[in-house]
Amino acid sequence: MARRILYLFLILASMGVTAQKKPSVKFANKLFANKGYVQAASVYETLKPNRVILSNLGDCYYYNAQMDAAVKNYGQLFFQYKDSVKPEYYFRYAHALKGIKDYEKADKIMGEYLKYPVDTQKFIDNLNTIVPYDYEVQLMTKTNNTGDFGMAYRGDKVVFASLRSTEQPLFSWNDKPYLDLFEATLNAQNQLENIQPFPKSINTKTHESNAVFSTDGKIMYFSRTNSKRVKVGDEKFASVKLFRAEWVDNDWKNITELPFCSDTFSTQHPYLSPDGTQLYFSSDRPGGKGSFDLYVVEVRPDGTFGEPQNLGDVINTEHLEQFPFITADGTLYFASNGHEGMGGLDLFMTKKYQDNFAKPLNLGQTINSGLDDFGFVLNEKTQEGFFSSNRKGYDNLYSFKRKDNERRYLVEGDVRDKVTKQLLPGTQVSLYDENDVLVGQMVVGSNADYFFNTKPNKTYRLEAIRDLYIPHSEQFSTNDEGKARYSIELEVESYDDAEDIVVTKNDGYVYIELENIYFDLNKWNIKPEAAKILDVLVGLLKKYPRMEIQIGAHTDSRASETYNLMLSNNRASSTLEYIVNQGIDRSRLRHKGFGESTPLVNCGDKCTEAEHSINRRCEFRIFK
Repeated sequence: MARRILYLFLILASMGVTAQKKPSVKFANKLFANKGYVQAASVYETLKPNRVILSNLGDCYYYNAQMDAAVKNYGQLFFQYKDSVKPEYYFRYAHALKGIKDYEKADKIMGEYLKYPVDTQKFIDNLNTIVPYDYEVQLMTKTNNTGDFGMAYRGDKVVFASLRSTEQPLFSWNDKPYLDLFEATLNAQNQLENIQPFPKSINTKTHESNAVFSTDGKIMYFSRTNSKRVKVGDEKFASVKLFRAEWVDNDWKNITELPFCSDTFSTQHPYLSPDGTQLYFSSDRPGGKGSFDLYVVEVRPDGTFGEPQNLGDVINTEHLEQFPFITADGTLYFASNGHEGMGGLDLFMTKKYQDNFAKPLNLGQTINSGLDDFGFVLNEKTQEGFFSSNRKGYDNLYSFKRKDNERRYLVEGDVRDKVTKQLLPGTQVSLYDENDVLVGQMVVGSNADYFFNTKPNKTYRLEAIRDLYIPHSEQFSTNDEGKARYSIELEVESYDDAEDIVVTKNDGYVYIELENIYFDLNKWNIKPEAAKILDVLVGLLKKYPRMEIQIGAHTDSRASETYNLMLSNNRASSTLEYIVNQGIDRSRLRHKGFGESTPLVNCGDKCTEAEHSINRRCEFRIFK
């Protein structure tokens, strides 16, 4: 604590602020802009909160995984200023809420951000039945405040990044020492022993982390933060770069920066494929899908490199994809907060099929937590490995043993528009057994993919339901093994594509277009001619028993507003009663009289008889 106070005092002095003068918002904002989150938070806490202070204070705690404090400030921000909150705060607030396991509120906020419903608990419950492995995890150190992460194998030793160095100055982001690389051995309980720092040729006065080695241990790739800060846009920052080093005469030599790195964007988290021909990494370079994406680059036999290739939008989202690890059989593990998960970074797996990666699968709650889980490393022979997590407030290394999940009998697929083939997130997918009993249900996420637990030698029916779409079902049977993955694409067709009389208008709503229904002057009873037109609507409602509509009645302007509103309400109500009398359930219908408030022809008091006739109408809007 004394060191932290001294460090803050030195910053104050260097910026011309005396101990007697209360720090200002401007000073706190400058600390925040320089990513001095610990010091910025200390100053913000002394100031009267407003929208900017609450936003920045929430971010200070969010970026240092102090989710209770982040939730407190984001919550106050949303309570006082929700109408002016930027979308990215919905995302961070939802993840902070997941970090304290307030799934109900997190789902509400994330649903507003994504524009479709989210149910994290149901997602977790589904994962429990479909993930291929369960994990037994344990902390690899006696204490949980060492700041260790990013484990890699090197022969019979392991290498990791850590905040352990007492010689390093404090890093203002988290008020901790700069990262260095360390080497250690493991005892029988997978606890770290004989921990030694790398030589100063590797560990410099900036950050080093995430080392990975060739199979013979003679080539190392690692991340290092740039020694200088560069202005990019309105912000100055020090990018992260990848370096290569060679083990020569018992020392690391020939340390060189990789040619595809830059001062203006970061390139980090390297992982070398088992055969040494491909280097995977994470980067926020221009042209990506979002914040940090995963890339791969060819490593040629002469030591040169090809052009980095983005792994594509099946894997990469507009948020964070980091810490790649790939096995000999081509299974890719990585961390992401852009795919649906428990909160923060979660661990995912995917595999290539015919040169395309399958949709990533969350590894489940036996390894993932509500905070950041990342840096997955696996020994395929022993089915043991390591990962990193800040679930206890600091980055720590964990070992794991994994075993087959015996409950893994599943069907999976995605939901698409039948005509455009576009994914349809937010669609409800249900699984029914051979007796038509509901056995599983979920609302698909951003990748529009579903997955359900099944049993061998059973017949099932999948059904997709979405507003403004025709429900669609697929039937399938499982074999006697039951573990097969039945990938079924559910293609649903919109009412607009299926029916000529259904149209999407310029206002974005979907309507059933019928001939105009005419009423006698000042009357609202349904005439025989109108009944024939409404019978077409009744037939459509019977054809699609899940369709729900709103009946909207409109008048011309040749009476008072009050009278026209009453008249239109009576006509809408009379139309609804006629439809109900033809056997349509009342719960599927709504009605509203608009009076003269929304004319199709805005002619005021100078309307012709033809224009008055156009404005007198009934409209039928589909809302489900």
